[in-house]
Amino acid sequence: MSTQLSSFEILDREFLPVRAKILEIAASLDRMQRAKGDVAEDARLRQLRTAVEKLLSTEPDRAEQIHLLFSRPYDEQWQDVLKLPR
Repeated sequence: MSTQLSSFEILDREFLPVRAKILEIAASLDRMQRAKGDVAEDARLRQLRTAVEKLLSTEPDRAEQIHLLFSRPYDEQWQDVLKLPR
């Protein structure tokens, strides 16, 4: 019989890995900002910023919303687009 972990137990278990991921994201954004050129208008950077905003919200299903942000809309002709045999 499995028991569900409490929110404190999950935080205790996940804190360091999540902290490391946040630091990695911050470092990537810092490198982009310091590098030559300007990607401020790049659609991918806008997606990343939107994802961070969704991450900071208290809405349920943040993972799903962020996943959908980076997903292509469903195309009924996906097999043809990818040239896959039917």
